[in-house]
Amino acid sequence: MSEGPADEGPSTGPPDRRTLRALERRLAAEPLVDRTTFEPSGDDPRALEATLDSRRYPPTVESARLDVRWFTTGDFTFHYVETAEHERWECHWDRHPNAHDARFHFHEPPTAETVTDLELPSLHPIDVVSTVLAAIETRIEDSWS
Repeated sequence: MSEGPADEGPSTGPPDRRTLRALERRLAAEPLVDRTTFEPSGDDPRALEATLDSRRYPPTVESARLDVRWFTTGDFTFHYVETAEHERWECHWDRHPNAHDARFHFHEPPTAETVTDLELPSLHPIDVVSTVLAAIETRIEDSWS
């Protein structure tokens, strides 16, 4: 495994394009998702952005998106961001090697600064995205309260 920048520790490896394409198909079929986009392109995807349907949110939420990266090592990040007029609410699910947290961990909302260790029964990409989508649905329901 190659080393990343000094503060990041070991590298997560190259993007897993096949998995990113599978996740794109899953997200594109999700009613919550308005559109999906590969970065930098569909020919050479390194990341996937899913723009979420703003009509599902209270009017104070201007936009919401889910940024996805998946690597050939099985490492990943799902970064969820909501933007309102004067604030940003975010969290992310990460699996990557590092010296300061468990390999699989969660950056808690609303600022994603506090980190807790996580475990899931399956780290299959479709199972992980299903877990993330369920958490986002719960967030949307709670935001209407």
